[in-house]
Amino acid sequence: MVAINNFEEYKSYEGKQLGFSDWHKIDQEQINRFADATLDHQWIHVDQEKAQSVGPFKSTIAHGYLTLSLIPYLWKQIADVRNVTMEINYGIENLKFGQPVLVDCEVQLHAKVKSILNLRGVVKAIIEATLIIKDNAKPAYVGDVIFLYHFK
Repeated sequence: MVAINNFEEYKSYEGKQLGFSDWHKIDQEQINRFADATLDHQWIHVDQEKAQSVGPFKSTIAHGYLTLSLIPYLWKQIADVRNVTMEINYGIENLKFGQPVLVDCEVQLHAKVKSILNLRGVVKAIIEATLIIKDNAKPAYVGDVIFLYHFK
């Protein structure tokens, strides 16, 4: 994990790979809980029998938004941004899903600092986030995550 204490330290990582998270297994229970939370009970996510018999992947798959919702959790394993009074998830740009995450697959977040700007006291960090699927050539997604930080 990288510790970042201020804008200048963050800026020193610009253009560099910052690190990667631990592996996280997405199991059916997590998929079902996400389906309940979002009211998205599409059979490809929650009906294991149907997914195995007629589904294109022969397995249930995680919701795309479930994989995106893991960014804050996995990001905290990569970077410890300190001395902030507020951190805001500002958005995601240029997001492309590469392939679905099948149930019981493990994923890992890779983070590269694309740019850091000091906008009159608010630091805007653009992080290229790539969600790797263990033993797969293509990532689940790649996108530019934007964080805003108010350093002390």
